[in-house]
Amino acid sequence: MASDGSNDWCTIESDPGVFTSLIESFGTKNVEFTELWSLDDDSLSHLVRPMEGVENAAVHGLIFLFKWQSQSGSDDKEEDSSRGTPLTGDDVPEGLFFAKQVTHNACATQAIMSVLFNAPNSITESDDGDENATKQQHDDENGRRLVLGKTLSNFKSFTSHFPADLRGEAIGSSEEVRTAHNSFGRAEDAFLSDPSKPKRVATDDDDVFHFIAYVPHEDGCVYELDGLQPGPIRIGSYKKDGENNDNTTSMDWIQVARDAIQKRLANYASTEIKFNLMAMVQDKRTYLTERLNALAAIGIEESDPAMLTVRSELHAEEEKRAQWTVENERRRFNYLPFCVELLRCLAGSGKFEKLVDKARESAGEKRKRANAWKESSK
Repeated sequence: MASDGSNDWCTIESDPGVFTSLIESFGTKNVEFTELWSLDDDSLSHLVRPMEGVENAAVHGLIFLFKWQSQSGSDDKEEDSSRGTPLTGDDVPEGLFFAKQVTHNACATQAIMSVLFNAPNSITESDDGDENATKQQHDDENGRRLVLGKTLSNFKSFTSHFPADLRGEAIGSSEEVRTAHNSFGRAEDAFLSDPSKPKRVATDDDDVFHFIAYVPHEDGCVYELDGLQPGPIRIGSYKKDGENNDNTTSMDWIQVARDAIQKRLANYASTEIKFNLMAMVQDKRTYLTERLNALAAIGIEESDPAMLTVRSELHAEEEKRAQWTVENERRRFNYLPFCVELLRCLAGSGKFEKLVDKARESAGEKRKRANAWKESSK
């Protein structure tokens, strides 16, 4: 979703491999994205306790994708009041990063940046080789502390005193951020787009999707960060862990965010399934490596089942990363010339019309089954 007509940013897929690779292109370390398929307590607890021996894995924030509808927009004051009033000016908690979205199609990257910039105790880097930053780099607490990288560290420092609208402008104007975002878009071809004509604008009949973020804050509250709103929305409070400001390892704030998401879901028809929820979590390889070192430190042999289990999981994580790389390359590849050539070959061989007739017949059967299912579900 967006508030202007700029077409400089493409849409990107809501996928853990895409989002993880995007933030790593900024130099961010020690985090990755994982999808949530259920909102029950067991699924949520698995985020902070992903395996035996790991009780405090970091969960920095949630990113929720939903189909935008008129009643979920900022113009519906009744709906807004049910979720809370957007905070503006001095009401915004100190240290909470919020940016208004002013660039078309930037909501995914903006939601990601909102989580990254609100991660407590994150490690920043600077271009001037600051000794303190270098020292912090070696004290990432075995991967529990998020490392922003130079690109985002400089951006966060530069916009730290900006109002929300200027932060949104800064995101949209950042060449580095836009280039990284667009690198995950599908290549457009002149065959499909006419540069002399304006691009089609979405109508009420189109499915338009929007990303928002949920983050914990050191004030003991959880905030919904929606760039289409005037400010952050306080959705509830959670029990803080004593004087420790890093509550990313607590399940309490995740449950508060879960309740807010469920309220949003209740506004949709029971048949609506076009949602996606991802968590920005600690890179699984960091605590698996830590677990291996801990087992080795107490004299566990390599052939021990416990050691083999952890090594197997670590290997699976590396394979997952390799698969993400392959999938991202496929997303970037332009298959259109191949498809056009294939259609030409089919037409030349006389098979094209038969395949079209078969496809129409199949589509008609699917349409009949879909209509029958709708009638039966009334």
